[in-house]
Amino acid sequence: MQNTFKAACLAIYLASLVGAVWPFPGVTLVHYLALGLLAIHALELLAVLRLLRQQPGALIDGITLTLLFGLLHWSQLAKRPPAKD
Repeated sequence: MQNTFKAACLAIYLASLVGAVWPFPGVTLVHYLALGLLAIHALELLAVLRLLRQQPGALIDGITLTLLFGLLHWSQLAKRPPAKD
């Protein structure tokens, strides 16, 4: 189910990018939807940045995935134990 929601997020972002090059009916709504998703995910990023810093791997990966998928990404990280330093 989570993969379905991630695919939907990617589809919205892709449709927005395509609509910027080749406008189609309803493209304005798609642009607003994509901007809304990014804004919400940016707010989520501020809330979970500490959690992302505790995870192994590059921080930029966690930031990028949180901006793209938001809760769908970091909710899985919250279930894992923090990495050992």
